[in-house]
Amino acid sequence: MTYSQVFQPTKSDTSAGLLWSGLLVACVLIAYAPTVSNLIDGPWQTEQEGHGPLIIAASLWFVWQSRSTLKLVKTSPAPIVGWMALLFGLVLMFLARLQQGLVTFEMFSIIPVIVGCILILLGWPALRVLAFPIAFLFFAVPMPDWIIDAATVPLKVLISNMVTGILYAAGYPVAQNGVMIMIGTYQLLVKDACSGMNSIFALSAIGVFYAYAFRWSEKVRSVILLMSIIPITIAANFIRVLALVLIAYYGGPDLLDGIVHDLTGISLFVVALFLLFLLDAALGLCIAAYRRLHVRSRQQQAAA
Repeated sequence: MTYSQVFQPTKSDTSAGLLWSGLLVACVLIAYAPTVSNLIDGPWQTEQEGHGPLIIAASLWFVWQSRSTLKLVKTSPAPIVGWMALLFGLVLMFLARLQQGLVTFEMFSIIPVIVGCILILLGWPALRVLAFPIAFLFFAVPMPDWIIDAATVPLKVLISNMVTGILYAAGYPVAQNGVMIMIGTYQLLVKDACSGMNSIFALSAIGVFYAYAFRWSEKVRSVILLMSIIPITIAANFIRVLALVLIAYYGGPDLLDGIVHDLTGISLFVVALFLLFLLDAALGLCIAAYRRLHVRSRQQQAAA
């Protein structure tokens, strides 16, 4: 018997490893089944957190795209750190369930649990490959109400100021009191849905997905795209509120209820994505022009 035959894993060892892996994954799925059920019945039915299932689907897609790289990764389990991460996530989940309503921490706890499972089964090399799909799950975590409330009011005031300023400069009979816009004989309240917070979460996830999937090799370009998400979202919400105010002025506030309001919400995402892709195209043209100038400069230096 050769040395390699002595240390070659047997069929029974492989079967035991697969059984252990399947058991660990099954336990995690069972433990988080109530969490998913609560999300389906609660946050995922809201406009603000309705993108949660899409985030999970995108993370799974990233994992599938990394399958060829994972096959080449050497398995090197790190059980000590892995069990620490796993137990930390489970304790966080348990404490969140004791205090009802802490679905944010309950959902967040799945991230260290997944990290712990990967370290226990595969080790650090596999975790480095799967780092982005796991981190992307952060966008599926419902944001706490206190964060939303703290950011919503300043955004509503900012957008109200911008809309009022533009309309006043254009000669419309408009005035403002906080987040209340008075135009003509009508008074319009800028609601939380028009502040942009709902859009910022969803569009941030879309921007990160786009930058990682299509522009990750161009670091500067991807960073600029990510930094532009919040300004683009504010600009898109400004256009939405401006359109709603003009619709109310010319057609009456009754038009703002129902399908018109929903259509402006959909058009907001269309406008924001258009602005994001337009910026990406402009960056592409700038990078291409810079490269041409760089090549031409090197050719001139070589000719000289």
